[in-house]
Amino acid sequence: MRVLGIDPGLTRCGIGVVDVAPDRRATLVYVGVVQTPPGLDLGSRLLAVSTGIREVLATYQPTAMAVERVFAQHNLRTVMGTAQASGIALALGAEHGLTVGLHTPSEVKAAITGYGSAQKAQVGAMVARVLGLDAVPRPADAADALALAICHAWRGGPVAPVSPNAAGLTKAQAAWAAAERVAR
Repeated sequence: MRVLGIDPGLTRCGIGVVDVAPDRRATLVYVGVVQTPPGLDLGSRLLAVSTGIREVLATYQPTAMAVERVFAQHNLRTVMGTAQASGIALALGAEHGLTVGLHTPSEVKAAITGYGSAQKAQVGAMVARVLGLDAVPRPADAADALALAICHAWRGGPVAPVSPNAAGLTKAQAAWAAAERVAR
């Protein structure tokens, strides 16, 4: 199974792709981070995140996607940016016919380290160990994206693509087409 993990964010959006065998062995396929400058307008930042995710989807063709579930933080600006980037990832997953699993940070930590309150350094170290890497992927957003993908596969997350309807469209594409007809 090939899983795309997304650690959403506007300043840094972590993206990781892993192949996971039925025996739970995981192999690194791709890891990266889409970075956008805070001074750039919001639309341009979201477009950059969208473009980065779209390129990874086209290049590596995952069979499933895992996105970190947005949770409340004290900094409203941070949570809004995270939610907006998450929405981009979810929409692109639907556009590509992927089922998407949402995972909380504590769920990912528990799956990767066995402890739901593990520190970022512990998660990164275990990601490197599981994938047989010489070093922890940097920045932490990249390691977090890989952890999401591994967690999704290990937890038996949904992996079947959304089946197309008779017209060959996924449910999301059919809903979009119906909305366009109504708008006309």
